[in-house]
Amino acid sequence: MPTIFRHIFIIGLCLIMTETISYGQKRKRPTSTSSHRGRFKQIHISRAKARVVCPIFEESQYPYMGFGVKLGDPFALTYKFYASKSFSIAIDGGKAASGLYSKFHRDNADDLTEPDTLITNPNGFEQNVSYSSHTVKAEWVVEGKLLYQRDASKLLKGLQWYVGAGWQWRNPHIQYEFQIQEDAFDNAFDTRNESYITMGPTVVLGFEYSYFTMPISAFMEVEWYTDVIKFPGWSRFQGGVGLRYIF
Repeated sequence: MPTIFRHIFIIGLCLIMTETISYGQKRKRPTSTSSHRGRFKQIHISRAKARVVCPIFEESQYPYMGFGVKLGDPFALTYKFYASKSFSIAIDGGKAASGLYSKFHRDNADDLTEPDTLITNPNGFEQNVSYSSHTVKAEWVVEGKLLYQRDASKLLKGLQWYVGAGWQWRNPHIQYEFQIQEDAFDNAFDTRNESYITMGPTVVLGFEYSYFTMPISAFMEVEWYTDVIKFPGWSRFQGGVGLRYIF
């Protein structure tokens, strides 16, 4: 694994090259007078050469690590350990896109309307309990994935595709509100806070692109998640796009 001094050296070179290119683009040509000729010589560096300054994913330099952000479902911080050219491990942690699960949480409210789960009427009136609304306080997601990567530079230089499988943990915190008919004329409302932990396997397909002037990679992936604890058999597509800083 690259040492911390190698990281500092590479990042320093990136900054120097960036400043050099910027300086060369902005400075005007020197005047033709002999006193200035040769003093401010322009340095031209092609974008292709600039990329060589911060190489990543060279076969001789594995393993690599990457930290970044993933936008989508879930919205998460992401870490990836590139063990070799072909295998890597990714860990994402963040919040689910709760708006995509509104109907799912609405349907689960029926489990809270069983007898004795809400307030009871002391007069013995048979209550009519109905769902009113719900609010997602938080919906945390953590997942780990083992990935198999393949080069796709024939399609686009710097492109890889990958497949993999993993495990996802979910922890929703939801507040439900119910309308309760206490008698023939009066209604009341009751709230219940529901929190649980559930989990299940995931499979993933994605693409990663890393042909930039800086040591970063961009990725796009889609996942299939299946619950096996709280709601066995319930499945859903997930996915997102993101960026990672590679070192």
